[in-house]
Amino acid sequence: MDETETSTAEPPEPSPGAPTAPGVTIDLIDAEGRLNATQRAWVVDHAARAIAPLGRRGEVRVRVVGDEAMAREHATHKGVTGTTDVLTFNLSDDATLDADILVCADEAGRQGERLGHTTERELVLYIVHGVLHCAGHDDADETSAARMHAREDELLVQAGVGATYAPGADRPGREGTS
Repeated sequence: MDETETSTAEPPEPSPGAPTAPGVTIDLIDAEGRLNATQRAWVVDHAARAIAPLGRRGEVRVRVVGDEAMAREHATHKGVTGTTDVLTFNLSDDATLDADILVCADEAGRQGERLGHTTERELVLYIVHGVLHCAGHDDADETSAARMHAREDELLVQAGVGATYAPGADRPGREGTS
């Protein structure tokens, strides 16, 4: 059963005289039914809230997959064996956000359990991470990764999700996201 949720992220209120943008449409496809309807709606709603401050317009298609499918895609597109948390395919141009994002529900469950939060919250982080890549952020080195992850948590706090990449100084760090 192919379950899909859609939401549009509206950008923040523009300053007087600034042009308005229609926002970002997020389509979440969960063909394997890993999330229930409530979970899908929560992920899409909070991802839309988190990316709205970026002020981008366009479309993001998110496919929820498990370890097996993610490992296959990871090997095909990155040449790396094994699963990962998120893969982003940036089709954007200068004017419009256009992305396909694969998120791994199994990895989100493991990370969420390890860090004491839900799979859904972790999936929102993965979506924000992918969108930030499309907006020009990079995590190729330690300094840029730290900046990107700080921005992720800033957006997630503003969206009411809370800091998720580094939820507390007392928690061990992550290995990083793709």
